[in-house]
Amino acid sequence: MSRVFRKLFLEDAYLTETAAKVVEINDRGGIILDQTIFYGTSGGQPGDTGKLQRANGSVIEIATTVCGQNKEELILVPASPDNLPEIGESVTAELDWDRRHRLMRMHTALHLLCASVPFPVTGGQIGTTESRLDFDMPESMDREALTLRLNTLVAENHPVSQRWIDDAELEAQPELIRTMSVKPPMGSGKVRLVSIGENDEIDLQPCGGTHVRATGEIGALEVYKIENKGKQNRRIRVRLAEGAV
Repeated sequence: MSRVFRKLFLEDAYLTETAAKVVEINDRGGIILDQTIFYGTSGGQPGDTGKLQRANGSVIEIATTVCGQNKEELILVPASPDNLPEIGESVTAELDWDRRHRLMRMHTALHLLCASVPFPVTGGQIGTTESRLDFDMPESMDREALTLRLNTLVAENHPVSQRWIDDAELEAQPELIRTMSVKPPMGSGKVRLVSIGENDEIDLQPCGGTHVRATGEIGALEVYKIENKGKQNRRIRVRLAEGAV
């Protein structure tokens, strides 16, 4: 029988705490809740960390969050196997907000980078202070000009929003898919689009990650390295500028 796990971070990425019920402890000690604010590792974004507060006063530290066999099931990985909750137990989930917010800023920054480089994306990785995207592009770009472009988009404080379309609508608009290595989250019948700018003027693409509400929240950025990774592959590394962390 299929189960429904509510991903609260898709509804509001700014939720830092929620009540939840433990529905399963898997054979590796992973904790599965009926609803969660914790994002599971996928699409280049690391899984969330935080803690579970139990009614008896004890605390379960969460080292990371991963996806199960399907991405509908999110598994909280405890830092220690010595303090596991009971199935059916009610807990309070608390997010490591400082870490998550840095990831949200960086993930949104990579959308700006993707929008500023007119080539397909072949890979990427999101970190708390620095991140990268790989592009299928034959030549390098001017690093300082690209830094200026990104910071202009940040300063303009464009709104970041989301909406949903069905799988058929996405298949009819293949130009929305910029990533060659990571397929958009399809199969559930609907796909989440992340939009930057009024009327999608800056960027629009499928994404299941967490983002800030406006580009100004990202803070100053620096393109600090552009690497040659092959005949048609350039790796662009971007980080939060000094003082922006």
